[in-house]
Amino acid sequence: MIKQELGLKQQQKLSPLQIQTIKLIELPVQELEQRIRKELEENPVLDDNPPEKKDEAEEEPRDVSLSEIDEDDPIPAYKLRVNNWGKDEKPQYNTFSVKQSFTQSLMEQLGFRNLDDHQKAVAAFIIGSLDEDGYLRRDIESLVDDLAFRANIETDAEEVEKLLGIIQEFEPVGVGARDLRECLLLQLRSLRQTPDVENATRIVSDYFQEFSNRHFQKIMSRLGLDEDQMKAAMNKIVKLNPAPGGQVDDSYNDQAQQIIPDFVLTLDDGELNLTMPRFSIPEIRVNRKYADILMEAAGSSERQKKEAASFVKQKMDSAKWFVEALKQRHNTLYNTMQAIIDYQKDYFLDGDEASLRPMVLKDIAQKTGFDISTISRVVNSKYIETHFGIFPLKYFFSEGLENQEGEEVSTRELKKVLQECVDGEDKHHPLTDDQLVDEMNRRGYKVARRTIAKYRDQLGIAKARLRKEL
Repeated sequence: MIKQELGLKQQQKLSPLQIQTIKLIELPVQELEQRIRKELEENPVLDDNPPEKKDEAEEEPRDVSLSEIDEDDPIPAYKLRVNNWGKDEKPQYNTFSVKQSFTQSLMEQLGFRNLDDHQKAVAAFIIGSLDEDGYLRRDIESLVDDLAFRANIETDAEEVEKLLGIIQEFEPVGVGARDLRECLLLQLRSLRQTPDVENATRIVSDYFQEFSNRHFQKIMSRLGLDEDQMKAAMNKIVKLNPAPGGQVDDSYNDQAQQIIPDFVLTLDDGELNLTMPRFSIPEIRVNRKYADILMEAAGSSERQKKEAASFVKQKMDSAKWFVEALKQRHNTLYNTMQAIIDYQKDYFLDGDEASLRPMVLKDIAQKTGFDISTISRVVNSKYIETHFGIFPLKYFFSEGLENQEGEEVSTRELKKVLQECVDGEDKHHPLTDDQLVDEMNRRGYKVARRTIAKYRDQLGIAKARLRKEL
């Protein structure tokens, strides 16, 4: 038996303008420029050429329905223009730098070696198997199998090992190592063999586990070193590069792109002034030519002209939605950033992290009247240039905890104080997490041990025994 029920269901549907605005809000300034140029290419109604007459830019748009095509009245006010950014472009922000790739550098060095075509093919395969840090993370037997099945090259473990040894002689020193120990040893063996270097080599070669766990007394005892000799050897080791491949940017996949700030904040005579530079974003407006086509179709009953007018109307609506979405994006970003500046005014005046107040998305949503989801979209991937540096907007948000006076302080302030505690500790006897809790309490911050451990991990601070020095 089929049962039918009749009911009402309320459903909110976003308009094309709202959808367009949401998508544009998410974009940082670099991607916004690309998005605008893509829209200019796809929608012929949009134009980035300046208006021919000064008063044309001041005209306000009016929606035109297809029912008006049968009327004799001309269509007024069709043009839109976005002019929310300053006119001075700053091309110096839009720069890319590409260095010689890591793989290219090794292949170039391979070309100088006296090897036959077969050996070069095997060596090239090994180079292509290195990770971005310059390590060979795969075992020799796996490489032999891959060479056979993927490259149709017959070889054996002995030949691969021999060619890997040649690659390990390339620059940067340490490349081709299979683990950190081998990487450090390759670098130590390339240095002038002084007593300090020889001691460092013995430490890394024979007591690497003890070295990693900072069991310095055990190493000194077994190698018969005094404290000065141990310090000198350690000084050689800590200056080595644990990631030799990181010295060279890898081709076009890892281009170094300079950040383009979405906002610029200046301090003028004690006043904070916020701007949104246009950089290379074009001003766009509705193209008059296509509005004229729509006007020519007015009063006509011919089917083709009707269809042409319908097409142009569709494109004009799309153009107006896009331009209006750009305006709304600008207003949303500006109002959100201004609310953040107002909330964190003390910080933006001097750039002192201790002045950062606890702030979450909800706080700014309440100040602006926007949804939390909108604030999240604004904050994501956006940057601001201030008189004390360039920062991602996410930097200014943090949870809060109470100090002993009952005042709420930001987690960023707590992390800064924790870092100061670690920086000021006696490195011969570094502070344990329990001792850091006591030190933080002494400075007026009530923090649990698990919070200390969490913040320490986030700051990249090792456990006490790993911070121990001679």
